[in-house]
Amino acid sequence: MPRYARSEREALTELMSTLGPDAPTLDEGWTTRDLAAHLVIRERRPDAAAGIALKPLRNRAERIQREVAALDWAELLDQVRRPPVWSPVSNPLTDELANTMEFFIHHEDVRRAQADWRPRELPVELERTLWRRGRLLARMALRRFPARLLVQAPGHGEVTVGRGGEPLRLAGTPGELVLFLSGRQRATRVECDGPPALVDRLRGSNLGF
Repeated sequence: MPRYARSEREALTELMSTLGPDAPTLDEGWTTRDLAAHLVIRERRPDAAAGIALKPLRNRAERIQREVAALDWAELLDQVRRPPVWSPVSNPLTDELANTMEFFIHHEDVRRAQADWRPRELPVELERTLWRRGRLLARMALRRFPARLLVQAPGHGEVTVGRGGEPLRLAGTPGELVLFLSGRQRATRVECDGPPALVDRLRGSNLGF
């Protein structure tokens, strides 16, 4: 069985090693060093990882993020490359479920922040996995969008989301749709058809979590 969480992790750490700690990413204000620190905290510091989603804990999480980011670059990358087996999100039982989409997105965050990036041709099984995640992501990210929005991944399926109203169509490969729906709209290659005002609103919405 393919281990896409592992292969995306390895590709990301290799790319960050090549680019160095100060390369840009699609995550606003973050360099590769900041992204690496985020990944380390997510897997190794559950006491701080909660601050990613919970505002009352955010100040503490940001302080720990700065402390981890200050580690030696080689050590930081090694911690990303070799997650602890006790981690709730990267142990052998949870790795594929918790990390395939996470590391695919962050790999693309680094790739697509570089001037010469090109879309990758992904393995079919990885596309299928990303579409399974993407359908749920679409329902979560677009449940309140003021349109009847058809999200299509040709060859994989489609899902209708939104609050209803004027029709809108968003189409692309599963990988492009996952990136779009996670807030990376401007760095994706998708088709978006419908009333221009709604298309612009969708492309400019804050869809990240």
